[in-house]
Amino acid sequence: MDNKYFLQRSLHSVWHPCTQMKRHEGLPLVPIRSGRGVWLHDFDGKRYLDAVSSWWVNLFGHCNPRINAAIVAQLDTLEHVMLAGFTHEPVVRLSERLAALAPAGLGHCFYASDGASATEIALKMSAHYWRNTGRPGKTGFISLQNGYHGETLGALSVTDVALFRDAYGPLLQHNATVPSPDWRNAAEGESAEHFALRCAAHLEEHLQQHHGSIAAFIVEPLVQGATGMAMYHPAYLQRARELCERYRVHLIADEIAVGMGRTGTMFACEQANISPDFLLLSKGISGGYLPLSVVMATDEVYRAFYSDDVARGFLHSHSYTGNPLACSAALATLDIFGQDEIISANRAKSAYFNQLAIPLRDHPQVRHFRNTGMIWAFEVDSLHGDFAQRCFSLGLEYELLLRPVGNTVYFMPPYVISEEEMQLLATRALKIVEALT
Repeated sequence: MDNKYFLQRSLHSVWHPCTQMKRHEGLPLVPIRSGRGVWLHDFDGKRYLDAVSSWWVNLFGHCNPRINAAIVAQLDTLEHVMLAGFTHEPVVRLSERLAALAPAGLGHCFYASDGASATEIALKMSAHYWRNTGRPGKTGFISLQNGYHGETLGALSVTDVALFRDAYGPLLQHNATVPSPDWRNAAEGESAEHFALRCAAHLEEHLQQHHGSIAAFIVEPLVQGATGMAMYHPAYLQRARELCERYRVHLIADEIAVGMGRTGTMFACEQANISPDFLLLSKGISGGYLPLSVVMATDEVYRAFYSDDVARGFLHSHSYTGNPLACSAALATLDIFGQDEIISANRAKSAYFNQLAIPLRDHPQVRHFRNTGMIWAFEVDSLHGDFAQRCFSLGLEYELLLRPVGNTVYFMPPYVISEEEMQLLATRALKIVEALT
């Protein structure tokens, strides 16, 4: 059995996500046989450094022995029970630990299986809150230009990515967008902080005019991921928190991609010293092992649903809500954060990689090299018509799994990446850029 054997089987039976399947007539799928640490291995014995953490989910390496052990132990006790009318130890322990770690006031956890579902829950919960508190007209939402919050219908209605949104436009609720504080758009000589506050003024103007019909403002804190790792100053979040409080609008912090230590703190909101009304987590929360997401809400929100009236309860469910195996993986992930002092270790790794990446940063065809925590990104001036596909293919030749967004190359490696592996990533990424330019 080799790569070709599994490739043929997959093309005949599997419809792959975010993929034009016809392209795989010329761009073969990569069949993966196994993974260990930051490395993935195919059936022909070739390896690939997972520089994107398999869509930003894998924090502590593939086949991490501590997460493996936690899941195996849970298998011998309870694999699943519905969370409607029942509960179990892993979900209680996880909820208590998240409440202790998260920004102040977020004491209630509602579980689902993926990030888009978490977005759906937060939007519904916000609008339902306003109905329960006597303001049923507050059903609209605001998001940032170039924001991404998932691809289900509710999540798409607050996602500003034309490729995903336009195909399903007739099915979506229309919501407003306000300018992104992405510092790449700042005027020449303007600081990232000043630009962030200038963008926040547009949010203020919109809230002044429309707050009576707006339920919530949803934002990816510090880094907007799917449209090219747009990074911005935390002053924007501070101002957004003030404005949402003033105009009685919920603030939803979508930390699905940027939470769990990815930006240099456990939660990105910490860098702005704010607490949102809703905090969304997924991807890395289970270490990249099992589908799990959570919406953390405040006591005020929770109390608005607490009633003898069933219709005032939050009417949303998933069959695998709070799955014990996924919760056990998440608990093991949190254990690793504490036992290995991951946040401080990541800061040292980030500083080390920034030094390694100086030749990449200074390359004449590289623009806007940027870093937040364990996320790096830059644009490449290239004449290749399909830069992303060419970069991806070259990456595989150089043993790197890269997934560019347009002409933006980014790295979001697992936190267990070693100094030697960081050297390999920086050196080979530079060779790829040189080949592309």
